[in-house]
Amino acid sequence: MSRKAPSGDFDDADLEVSEPKTSSAGVPGVTAALRHSYEQMGVRRTALTLARVNQKTGFDCPGCAWPEGDRRHVAEFCENGAKAVAEEATTRRVTREFFARHTVAELAQRSDHWLGQQGRLTEPMLKRAGSEHYEPVSWDEAFALLAAELNALDSPDEAVFYTSGRTSNEAAFAYQLFVRAFGTNNLPDCSNMCHESSGSALTETLGVGKGSVLLEDLDRAGLIFVVGQNPGTNHPRMLSALERAKKAGARIIAVNPLPEAGLMRFKNPQRPAGIAGRGTALADRFLQIRLNGDLALFQALNRMLLESDAPDAVDRGFLDAHTHGFEAFEKHVLGLDWADVLAATGLTRAEIGGVLGDVLRAERIIVCWAMGLTQHRNSVPTIREIVNFLLLRGDIGRPGAGVCPVRGHSNVQGDRTMGIWERPKPGFLDALAAEFGFEPPREHGLDTVNAIRAMRDGRAKVFLGMGGNFVRATPDSAVTEAALRNCRLTAQVSTKLNRSHAETGELALILPALGRTERDEQESGPQFVTVEDSMGMVHASRGRLAPASPHLLSEVSIVCRLARAALPGSGIGWAAMERDYDVIRDHISRVVPGFAGFNDRVRAPGGFTLPHAPRDERRFPTATGKANLTVNELEVLRVPEGRLLLQTVRSHDQYNTTVYGLDDRYRGIKAGRRVVFVNPADLAALGLADGATVDLVSEWEDGVERRAPSFRTVAYPTAAGCAAAYFPETNVLVPLDSTAEVSNTPTSKSVIVRLEPSAARKGDLV
Repeated sequence: MSRKAPSGDFDDADLEVSEPKTSSAGVPGVTAALRHSYEQMGVRRTALTLARVNQKTGFDCPGCAWPEGDRRHVAEFCENGAKAVAEEATTRRVTREFFARHTVAELAQRSDHWLGQQGRLTEPMLKRAGSEHYEPVSWDEAFALLAAELNALDSPDEAVFYTSGRTSNEAAFAYQLFVRAFGTNNLPDCSNMCHESSGSALTETLGVGKGSVLLEDLDRAGLIFVVGQNPGTNHPRMLSALERAKKAGARIIAVNPLPEAGLMRFKNPQRPAGIAGRGTALADRFLQIRLNGDLALFQALNRMLLESDAPDAVDRGFLDAHTHGFEAFEKHVLGLDWADVLAATGLTRAEIGGVLGDVLRAERIIVCWAMGLTQHRNSVPTIREIVNFLLLRGDIGRPGAGVCPVRGHSNVQGDRTMGIWERPKPGFLDALAAEFGFEPPREHGLDTVNAIRAMRDGRAKVFLGMGGNFVRATPDSAVTEAALRNCRLTAQVSTKLNRSHAETGELALILPALGRTERDEQESGPQFVTVEDSMGMVHASRGRLAPASPHLLSEVSIVCRLARAALPGSGIGWAAMERDYDVIRDHISRVVPGFAGFNDRVRAPGGFTLPHAPRDERRFPTATGKANLTVNELEVLRVPEGRLLLQTVRSHDQYNTTVYGLDDRYRGIKAGRRVVFVNPADLAALGLADGATVDLVSEWEDGVERRAPSFRTVAYPTAAGCAAAYFPETNVLVPLDSTAEVSNTPTSKSVIVRLEPSAARKGDLV
C-alpha cells in the first residue's frame, strides 16, 4: 500500500550529519528507489510502471535527458529516475476539498517538500480577484478567462509564456505556434537558467548550439573530462556509460570544487560486482578547482599545448583546414599570466601539468559539463575556451571526441529545437510563415531574467507557465515572487502542487495536465509524444497508466483549446492538431530542419538521430564558415577577506526544484536541507564552529541585503574559499541582475556571501 500525504510540514529539527560517502548507487540506491516508489505508488503499481521506463515501447523518464542507447536493460532507470516516476505516478490526490481547507497564503508558507508530497492535481482551479482560496472552474470557463485577459492587453508583448523542459516536442511546437500567432516572442524557458551559456558559446564557435557527441562516442574516447557536474545525483545513468568507457581504456578527469561520490566509485546495481563487490573506480584524477576557475584551467592547458615539444600536441592540419582566428588566439594565450591561473584555480602547476600529460597521451578527448560551468558571469568565455582546447587537438568531428554539455530536464533540448526561444532565427520564422500563412513577430522577446523585470515593472501583466515551478527555479526569490504578484493573471499548467501556485497574480489559474506516465486518448485514438535527449536522439514516449483524474487534459489539448479560445479567426487547424498528434508532427517535418519524414522515422524502435554538421561532416555553419577560435579574457574572481564564494547545488533527494526527500546520502546529510558546506580551514578562519547556525548574506554591487536565515555549517572537504548550499532555498541570494555575459543566465555558482551567526544562536562563535 502507498502512504497517505503528510499533514504536518517538515523542518530540520532531526537533522543529522555524518561522513560523506566515497561510492554511489549499489544496494543503498536500489533500496532508496524502491522505498520511495512503494510509498508513492504501492508495490503492484511500482512494478508495472518502472518496467516501462525508458523502454522503446514505454515512456521516457520525466527526469534527466541522458540517452538510453540501443540496448536497454530491463531496469533502464536510476534511483532518481524512479523517484521522478513515483512522484508523477503517485496515488495521492489534491482535490477541491484540499483547496477549501488551505488558503493561498497558507500554501505560500509551506515547504517545497510538503507541497510536492500532497499528490496530483485533479481539476482546473481558479483564484478569483480578492479571494483567499482556489475554487473549481470548468475547462471552458478557464480558457475563456485566460483568452479574455490575453486579448484585453494593450500589446501581445505584455504577456509572458514560460516553458519547462518536461514539455513534449508536440506540445512545445504547438505552444510556440500559438504564442507567435498571438503576436509575441516572449518565450522564456528553463534553458535560460541552465545551458543557455552552452548554446551561446557553441553556436558562436561551432555553429550548432548542442553537444557534438553520441552515446557510443564515450566508448571510443581516450580521455573524458567531467567538469562542473555531479552525475551521481543529477545524471546517474551517465555513470554506466563512464563505467563502460573505463573498461574500454579511457581515463577520466573530474574537475569540481566538491568531491562527488559518483565520480569516485560506482557500484552498478545491474552488475554482480556492483552489488557484492567494490564497484568501479571512475575518476583517475580529481582536480579540486576553485569556483569559477575553469576558464583559467583550460586556458593554461591551451598555452601548454602550444608550447609543448610533443609532435602531435596540436593538430595543425585540422586547424589550417577547419578553423578561423588562430593567430589572435595564440597571441592571447601565450601571454597568459601563471600567477592569475594559480589564483583562479587554486591548483598547482604540477597538478595542471599532470593533466597535460593525460591530454598528450589521449588520441580522442570528450569534455562533459553541466551547470557548474554555465552559471557564472564568464560562463560563455569558459565554454568557448573548452572549444578552443578541443579544436587544438582536432577533437571535433571525429568518433570518440567532442563537446558534451549534459542537459538536465528530459526534453529541455527538444523544446528549444521546436522553437521555444525568445530570439528565434529568421529561417525558422520564415518556415513557420510559409507553413501556417501568417507573419510571425520578428522582434526578440523576453528571456527569463528580462521577463521577471518586465513583470516587476508592470510591463508584463499575464504569465502562463507550461510546466515547471517558475518561482523556485529563478533567482532573487523575493523579487520574482513580487513580480508574479504584480501580474493581473498568472496561470500554471501543472501535474503537481508547487510554490508557483501560491505566488499569484490578482487572478490565478491552475490547469492540471496529464503526466508522461499516463495514457493520452484523443478523438482519433491513443496518442504518443516525442522527446529529444541530450545527444540529439528523438524518440517516442507512450504513457500507459490511467489518468490521475478524468478532468485532466494533455498539454497539447490545453494549448490547442486555449488557442481556439484566444485566436478564433487564426485559420490554424488547432482542432486537427489536438485530435491527432501526427498532424503536429507533419507540420514539424516541414518547419524544423532535420525532421523530414518525422512520423515514419520516430516510429522506428529507438527513434532517430538529428543531424549535426560539425559532428557528421566537419562543416561549421558559423559566421566565418569555420570553427572559430576565440580570445577570452581571464578575470580572476577575487573574494574579499572574510567572505566565501557560494555555489547552489542539488541534494541527492531532489531533481531541479522537486524535493523528493530530506536526505543527501552521498554528502552525509539526513533529515534536513538548511546546511552550508564549508571547508574546515575557512570555518576556523571565520571563527565559526562546525554545526553553527548562521545566516547566509550575499553581497552584490547594488547594496541590497539578500539573506537566507538559519543554516547549519557543515565542515566539508570543498575547495578552500568556496561553499555550497541547496537550491531553491538559496536562490534568494542570487541577484536578478547578476548574470552571465551574452547568455544572461543567473550566476548561481558565483555568489559572494558572508556568514553571520543567526540572531538566536550567537553562541556559535568560537
